[in-house]
Amino acid sequence: MSRRPGNPYRRFGDSGGGLFSKSRSPPVLSIALVVVGGLFLVGYVYRGSGGIGNRIESVSRVEGDYLCSREVQQAIPILQKAYGDSMHKVLHVGPDTCYVVSKLLKEEETDAWGIEPYDTEDADNNCKTLIRRGSVRVSDIKFPLPYRPKSFSLVIVSDALDYLSPRYLNKTLPDLVRVASDGVVIFTGFPTTQKAKVADVSKFGRAAKMRSSSWWVKFFLQINLEENEAAVKKFEQASTKSSYVPKCQIFHLKSLH
Repeated sequence: MSRRPGNPYRRFGDSGGGLFSKSRSPPVLSIALVVVGGLFLVGYVYRGSGGIGNRIESVSRVEGDYLCSREVQQAIPILQKAYGDSMHKVLHVGPDTCYVVSKLLKEEETDAWGIEPYDTEDADNNCKTLIRRGSVRVSDIKFPLPYRPKSFSLVIVSDALDYLSPRYLNKTLPDLVRVASDGVVIFTGFPTTQKAKVADVSKFGRAAKMRSSSWWVKFFLQINLEENEAAVKKFEQASTKSSYVPKCQIFHLKSLH
């Protein structure tokens, strides 16, 4: 999903007119230069990817595709203060959910599961392990979730609803609320004039649609979902104390009773 820089040393292997094709340098020196160049390239690519553990941060910073999934990780301490015991059994839904689930599982007394709405061809070993273990599922959220009502205390969704049309949102969002006993937290991007990348459209089926706060509030009313004002207040208070300023829109919905 993240684009890595091209190989600036590919000319080392050219057979015609390469960098060393007419060099009179001793073979040992040539080999040493190639080795040093290779090490430099590996370091450059690794640094550009942010390392294995921080891959999602690199994707967010460079491409902006999963900004809100990264935001969820940063907001976990704030969510814990706002939701307390409700953070003990969490379902995260969205691209790169493996990284969010891994982060949540590091928290004390927190069980976490995830749903990856899109393919996992580029998944790393950690993500594949979570999938084999059943902690993460690959599931199309346009269809009913494979869970019973109130299976989780809290459902967190990021970077997934932005790719759904209202036709599917009408079904998907109530279904997310259905499987939560204490509420749903939505992380979604702010409206932007940035054009969708071809890669986004090919992977997600359509370009992301960043909606305004007023659009979401109106939509919640249309499908009879209520915002959780108590959770909103606690989240805002915790954010102020921690000097946390979110880069995404965050909505708190009540569960169905």
